Amino acid sequence: MKFTEHIRLAFKAIKGNLLRTLLTLGIIAIGIMALVGILTAVDAIKASMNSSLSSMGANTFDIKKWRTRRNENSGKVIKNIAWDETQQFKDRFSFPGSITSVSTSANFFGILKNEKDETKPTMRVMGVDENYIDLAGYELLLGRNFSSLESTEGRQVVIIGDAVVSKLFDRPEQAIDKTVNVDNVKCMVIGVLSSKGSGSAFNADEVALLPVQLVRNKYQANNRTYVVSVAVDNAENIGIASEEATGLMRAIRKLPFGSENDFEVAKSDKLANSLIEDIQYVTVAATTIGLITLFGAAVGLMNIMLVSVAERTREIGISKAIGASKSAIRNQYLIESIVISILGGLFGIMLGIAAGNGVSVMLGGPFIVPWLWILSGILFCAIVGLGAGLYPAIKASNLDPIESLRYE
Repeated sequence: MKFTEHIRLAFKAIKGNLLRTLLTLGIIAIGIMALVGILTAVDAIKASMNSSLSSMGANTFDIKKWRTRRNENSGKVIKNIAWDETQQFKDRFSFPGSITSVSTSANFFGILKNEKDETKPTMRVMGVDENYIDLAGYELLLGRNFSSLESTEGRQVVIIGDAVVSKLFDRPEQAIDKTVNVDNVKCMVIGVLSSKGSGSAFNADEVALLPVQLVRNKYQANNRTYVVSVAVDNAENIGIASEEATGLMRAIRKLPFGSENDFEVAKSDKLANSLIEDIQYVTVAATTIGLITLFGAAVGLMNIMLVSVAERTREIGISKAIGASKSAIRNQYLIESIVISILGGLFGIMLGIAAGNGVSVMLGGPFIVPWLWILSGILFCAIVGLGAGLYPAIKASNLDPIESLRYE
């Protein structure tokens, strides 16, 4: 018997026992909806969480001068991170979805002034490249970021923090395209940063950002060190990325195998790791709930198929009497079971996607189409249908045709 004929007979049998079939479809749909719906919501929450953690800096790490004091008395020289090392790192680091930035401190007690006012000597002047603002968690209130050309050529432009604006200008709009002296270096203001407020170490608004090459040209320092900042697109990958970055920096600094690092890798991923771990528990729980429900659906489907075999015993006897083989009978009932299971699964997947994305919309997350869970759900349903229908199908194929014809 052809496969298409089996499918046709399966749908005919489903139509003939519509109420019982709908009940089974409902059980399977609920199981798949629980599985796909919760996992879709989890994926949406992960996407939203990654976006939030990125803005908090939890997807970034810094490579900087080694600052530990435990070998202070050993006479070990703590090497600075040199400029050429940072450039080698930027050229060679190729972790997927990563962004690299180089920065350096020019003056912790900087003074900015214009024609009428000047700030207190508490402004932190930094040399940064075009990627620094994004990696440091700053946002531009007005104006623009540095271009790569301004950064590499060291053009005399500056981006200022909110505290600088409030001291030198009446409104942020007045600062754009104006000239200010940054430690006696004349620079044109091209951007104003949104306020971040005070932290435990310093006021993040008391800052002036200069192109890193301008700081190298104008701020002479024999012991200058640089910081390499790296951001990854997914907070879950920060561990792998930092290990790869550590290995690359060791190679650039020519550290012998087995020796300690002479630089520090600072991460801010404790919150990210905690939340990701909690989300993983939710994923495991959702999968377990869905699989238990599917197991219950499989038992229900098996019982319905056994009832179907009992009700259609005479039909099976007629089929065998006119030449149907055991394999043909077995395949007919197996395919019928799989078709019922997959139909229930498809309905459950649609409900699950709707429910999961409903949660995502309420939480302000993106719309997710979980292709992996869709394909997995269909596969699970096929397995459930196969497992639930195997015993009834074998039982139907082994019925004696004479006894079956005498049934009822």
